[in-house]
Amino acid sequence: MNQLFIIAAGGALGAVLRFLVSNSVYSITGRDFPYGTLTVNVLGSLLIGIIYVILVERLAFAVEWRMFLIIGVLGAFTTFSTFSMETLQLIESGEHLKALLNMLISVSLCVLATWVGVIGFRQFYGG
Repeated sequence: MNQLFIIAAGGALGAVLRFLVSNSVYSITGRDFPYGTLTVNVLGSLLIGIIYVILVERLAFAVEWRMFLIIGVLGAFTTFSTFSMETLQLIESGEHLKALLNMLISVSLCVLATWVGVIGFRQFYGG
């Protein structure tokens, strides 16, 4: 039961951070394209790569910290369900090119960001 509270606390923090970051991006870019969701997903992918290397590969933090940060904070911060809904809305509104671009850019940048986080922090920590 303690693990559920740890994950829930991280999830609450991640959801609030997602709201703040996404809305900040939308206030700059507008809502013609889902830049807010794209930003949190790419940033979250980068952070999960970095946090994985630090908590799992290098410092072997307690499982509770991994649950809090990876499952809780980043699980709620990144938003694949929102990405899916926004992409479907683009398709339904006839914006097929934007929908395709959102899918290609989101998946490509998120995988790239995770790779950069993992490779970058492996090198930072010496190997």
